[in-house]
Amino acid sequence: MVTVIPGSDLLTSALNVVSQSLQIPVIVFLLLFALYAVITVGGLISEYSSRKKVPVRLIKDLIFAISRTKDISEIETIVKNAQIPKNQKRVLVNIARSSELKKDSREAFAEKLIENEEDIIEKKLQTTDIITKIGPTLGLMGTLIPMGPGLAALGSGDVTTLSNAIIVAFDTTVVGIGAGAVAYVVSKIRRRWYEQYLSNLDALSKAVLDRLNE
Repeated sequence: MVTVIPGSDLLTSALNVVSQSLQIPVIVFLLLFALYAVITVGGLISEYSSRKKVPVRLIKDLIFAISRTKDISEIETIVKNAQIPKNQKRVLVNIARSSELKKDSREAFAEKLIENEEDIIEKKLQTTDIITKIGPTLGLMGTLIPMGPGLAALGSGDVTTLSNAIIVAFDTTVVGIGAGAVAYVVSKIRRRWYEQYLSNLDALSKAVLDRLNE
């Protein structure tokens, strides 16, 4: 005799299979996120120790020095001797060497160089931004997935299976929220640094362009 499974039961069974099959991938990603969060904190400390702090006064002095140059070729020397990050020097030197271009082309070239710096920064922040949003979500998934079999086991009096499910649920929640919190803090700190970096670069590039356009 053939047993016919109702359509609703078939759909429920399929949904349960899909849900349970996600448990291992979720746990793997959470472990990777936790590992990356630890590595990111180390990278943040290293970046902080090697980071050049550029005060507003230095930017002001550079802008005045650039605007007062008698010869355009002196701009490159001023930039190379300035106490600013190497990437900023590279962009400003490239802009200073574009004196042969027409005004519109030179400004477009400078804008492209700055956009490239923005893209590099965005890529650095992309991973931590993703973990900030996805980490807690995966933690919630890791909480709910094992609770289904755990509650089913409780109905049959299997307390051991329920306790194991609860342990997995709490562990995934803690790891997901913890990784997301660490990634959020790292992103917040780095974004503030990079915003200052781009602001200084924008001010200095405009000073160089104004001098070249005279």
